[in-house]
Amino acid sequence: MADAALARYETVMMKQDVRQAARLSVAPMMDWTDRHCRYLHRLLSCHALLYTEMVTAPALVRGGARHLLDHDPFEQPLALQLGGSDPDELAQAAQMGEQAGYGEINLNCGCPSDRVQSGSFGAVLMLDAPHVAACVAAMRRATAAEVTVKCRIGVDDQDPERVLPDFLEQIAAAGCTRVIIHARKAWLQGLSPKENRDIPPLDHGLVLRMKRRFPELHVSINGGIASLAQARDLLDRGLDGVMIGRAAYHDPGAVLGAADPLIFGRGEARDPMEVARMMVPYAARHVAAGGRLHQVTRHMLGLFAGRPGARAWRRILSERANRPGAGAELIEEALETVAPVAVMSESAE
Repeated sequence: MADAALARYETVMMKQDVRQAARLSVAPMMDWTDRHCRYLHRLLSCHALLYTEMVTAPALVRGGARHLLDHDPFEQPLALQLGGSDPDELAQAAQMGEQAGYGEINLNCGCPSDRVQSGSFGAVLMLDAPHVAACVAAMRRATAAEVTVKCRIGVDDQDPERVLPDFLEQIAAAGCTRVIIHARKAWLQGLSPKENRDIPPLDHGLVLRMKRRFPELHVSINGGIASLAQARDLLDRGLDGVMIGRAAYHDPGAVLGAADPLIFGRGEARDPMEVARMMVPYAARHVAAGGRLHQVTRHMLGLFAGRPGARAWRRILSERANRPGAGAELIEEALETVAPVAVMSESAE
């Protein structure tokens, strides 16, 4: 039954325009948004834009790690996020991404980790807007895919009210027509990457002002957005898109399962119970190919957040999916602990 449902679902999936899909997107998150996570998220929403984990341009160009571009066509619409700072190398990597089937190539100018800083990319690039513009221009020349930038509102002691408009003006002049702004500063020294996601204060108002100042730019906002209601409010206030990170990962049923009707105005809300059943044949294929069950199920732990039985669901998958010989039937066993509930609708929000 799950196989038949999955087959029906996949037949309606088509590669969609990434700009339309960017009305709601799931943030690129290292160690989280891998291909198994993205497959689950696509089952929950036909229309939301998904992103890869950050892939470094040196790994692709110098390291020949083309396997990092592997994905299931079912994941579309899908964007590739690149990390790097050499324009020529980024151009080559963008070209590889387009050849691999990605409709958007995103340049990471927001990650504050020490490892990323040591490679002279990520949030540190916000200190050199002309160089970012040169990277964007090189990528644009190399590919027909849309080239976008994900940035912060500033770094360290920069004044965001002054720095961010200049940054946006320069990358727009270089050919960037869509930007995702994480509405916090990044502190390159003194805060860990985890602290950089919580401690610097949010300034959603600044991002809204940037949209008014640059009406030709497609502006998506990221940072501190935890619900579809909050996403809809920001869209109603004039932003073109909303990117959600941790909330989409930890409570995907609530955030992505209802996204198609509530954010895109088409399609039906997805029942996480049905989606879990549709993951069974996918997990079975992965295990049959030599993979481990927990590589798939670790992304499913939050699928029933808030439902009766959610704790037992998490416990069964957490404790047993990593055991040798664990098979996809464990998902069905864990599902027996979860109480079914009505699928969320707009009237119920």
